Amino acid sequence: MQEARYRNSIKDWAKDDRPREKLLRKSSTALSDSELLAILLVNGYKNKTAVDLARELLQASKNNLNELGKLSVKEMMKIKGIGQAKAILVAAAFELGKRRHATSFLEKYIIRESKDIAHYLQVLLKDYKKEVFAVVFLNRANKINHFEIMSEGGITGTVADPRIILRKALEENAVSIILCHNHPSGNLKPSRADEDLTIKIKEAAGYLDIKVMDHVIVSEEGYFSFADEGLI
Repeated sequence: MQEARYRNSIKDWAKDDRPREKLLRKSSTALSDSELLAILLVNGYKNKTAVDLARELLQASKNNLNELGKLSVKEMMKIKGIGQAKAILVAAAFELGKRRHATSFLEKYIIRESKDIAHYLQVLLKDYKKEVFAVVFLNRANKINHFEIMSEGGITGTVADPRIILRKALEENAVSIILCHNHPSGNLKPSRADEDLTIKIKEAAGYLDIKVMDHVIVSEEGYFSFADEGLI
């Protein structure tokens, strides 16, 4: 019994092996993925330490942090010992990481071509399991003023309202916009509906002297640019 208690309670581990103490003594880079997750989970459950729970969570996502970031709170809660509070902490941490990455992009880049924006969009939209339609609003210097998801749909499609998009463009004082949506299936080929909607928004935006620079479709496999393909 004593051996089991020592094995399963992080408090009884040597200080060098405890995730929090290890981070303080060395740095966050010295910790494994499971140790970092254990800090977020705070404590374990019954005969499992927080590190044990973290390992189970990683196993549920094929030991892939990218896949872990896609898990919903409900999906994480399927692991015994991970309640709503723990799952929310993990979800919040991944969202902060994603926003940090996106913010660093905003501070550095001027959008000149599709590849300048494609990776940024992949980071923001990769975790969505359903199709979403978003718009990037740019200023006169072609720097991003604002990014917003305008609609969310199902696994195979979503509907975007041109009136709402253009009203938002005016609110953001946008000179140009980039339309974008994800294809959770991985297929990057635009549908006829995608092409028709692009033309519709471009024509309407023209009356307001707002330029539609591109429509970018993203998936984890890559991206498709309407501008690069001469479709806009």
